[in-house]
Amino acid sequence: MSIKIKELKSTGVEDLRAKMVELKKQLMKDYTQVSTGTTPKSPGQIRAAKKTIARILTILKEKNQEEA
Repeated sequence: MSIKIKELKSTGVEDLRAKMVELKKQLMKDYTQVSTGTTPKSPGQIRAAKKTIARILTILKEKNQEEA
């Protein structure tokens, strides 16, 4: 689930935003499983998704600062 920083930096802004939306949907599904009492497939998946979203947000912020 975790994506390397080099891969994220090489992708475009629109692709990063699309990936972030996809990760947020997956995170919502995982949280739903946890709240209903079902064990998720991989317990570390939630943590990895949150970290990847944070990485994407950081890279998007860096790219916006470079443009300005």
